[in-house]
Amino acid sequence: MRLQAIKQVTGTITVLTGLHIGAGKDSLEIGGLDQPIIKNPLTGEPYIPGSSIKGKMRSLLEISKFSNQRQKTRDFVLKGKPCACAEKDCPVCTIFGTSAAEKGPDLGPTRLIVRDAYLTEEWRKKFSNGELLMEIKYENTIDRVRGVADHPRPLERVPAGVAFTFHLSFKIFEDDDPKLIDDVFRGLRLIELDALGGNSSRGCGQVRFDELRCEQEKVDLLKYTL
Repeated sequence: MRLQAIKQVTGTITVLTGLHIGAGKDSLEIGGLDQPIIKNPLTGEPYIPGSSIKGKMRSLLEISKFSNQRQKTRDFVLKGKPCACAEKDCPVCTIFGTSAAEKGPDLGPTRLIVRDAYLTEEWRKKFSNGELLMEIKYENTIDRVRGVADHPRPLERVPAGVAFTFHLSFKIFEDDDPKLIDDVFRGLRLIELDALGGNSSRGCGQVRFDELRCEQEKVDLLKYTL
């Protein structure tokens, strides 16, 4: 299996509604945040882990792929099992890879690398100058009988309008379908139609990929559909 090329896709991720990608906490301080966001430990800047982008791409592409295969849809959606068919014509297994335990043809290494997304230079300067503050959104449970809100919980979010750099690498091998990278772009478009991070069903995490280019060629995500 000979490597023919490694394509670079770059652009920006613009936050359209508050973005929450959570960070674990070892302890909870009195009056502290229940749900803080992940930050660079050296600078305190928010960032988007590449694993969050890649994981959401895979799950949405799997749902899209299995939409006409009832049993696999049940396995994926209800049991949380990712696609591991290891079939040569499966774009998900080829792009994202499978475990060594799965039987099937040798699909080679994972094709896709998604880098962590950091603040653009403009927003990094605003953060350094104290002009970019994270927003705190309070969420409640509703007592349906009394009609009142209970148990307010503070949720930290990156505010709408903030932009992050975006960069992924895609390996192309000699026997690969030349249109395989289209499924990568389809995965990005599905994220735009869905969301990134947590609490998406309550309005968080709508994003848009801007100024996307693949090896300097402009990429229009609107042409990629389910």
